[in-house]
Amino acid sequence: MEIIKTQVALRDLVTALKNEGKTVGLVPTMGALHNGHLQLVKRCVKENDVCIVSIFVNPTQFNDKNDLAKYPRTLEADAKMLEENNCYAIFAPEVDEIYDSTELNSTFEFDFNGLDKVMEGKFRPGHFNGVVQIVGKLFELSTPDKAYFGEKDFQQLAIIRHMVATKKYPIEIIGCPIVREESGLALSSRNMLLSANEKDIATNIYKTLKESVGFQQIKNVAETIDWVVAKINNIEGLRVEYFEIVNGNTLQSVKDWNDANYIVGCVTVFCGAVRLIDNIQYK
Repeated sequence: MEIIKTQVALRDLVTALKNEGKTVGLVPTMGALHNGHLQLVKRCVKENDVCIVSIFVNPTQFNDKNDLAKYPRTLEADAKMLEENNCYAIFAPEVDEIYDSTELNSTFEFDFNGLDKVMEGKFRPGHFNGVVQIVGKLFELSTPDKAYFGEKDFQQLAIIRHMVATKKYPIEIIGCPIVREESGLALSSRNMLLSANEKDIATNIYKTLKESVGFQQIKNVAETIDWVVAKINNIEGLRVEYFEIVNGNTLQSVKDWNDANYIVGCVTVFCGAVRLIDNIQYK
């Protein structure tokens, strides 16, 4: 397995592979890999001739420089894990290989068609501009046939699908189900930042979401939102930043369970100082 550090080397590798008639799958990550990432990698390996994984902690999608600084970086362990799972190559560039100073100090412009104004977008202005910026660069460098993303980052997945449609990239976007620990806690690189006690407390996020799924028969949407928020906030160590029940395609809030055929509840919760996201499908 090769670890590639430059754009030129990545382009050359992909060109050679495509000239051999091979299909290429891409799994974009920020490293600190866990079993959730590995499920994406395994599916990518299964569905393509070659699997490339990018590992890049992207500075333009962080609102908080402290959050960027403390984001876990574990390239050596990640590489070992990927080699064991038949990854063909890792693209792990330095920041100055991807961005010039102008790009780092300005906001990437993109028409999100409103997808960036809800949920995460309200609390992390500019975050999705950075996501689209880096994913677009990765797509243009690696020209994959398929790219794999986890459904835990529900809003991000919707935005990437929109970007691909807008830019007319000939890439199939594959969304993969959330991978959870036995406790129900959604796997996340940020879980590494939780203490053992915080990790135990954080399991209540999914337990609460799961309990609320049956509420369609006994509570309306507003009552369900209030119940979920109150239940989580009543657990010491947890604080809800937002909980929204939305149309799974448009990400717009629903007022009634009959407003859409695909409805998802999306939550962000602080467990101590660590910001965790999760979601659950209602219908």
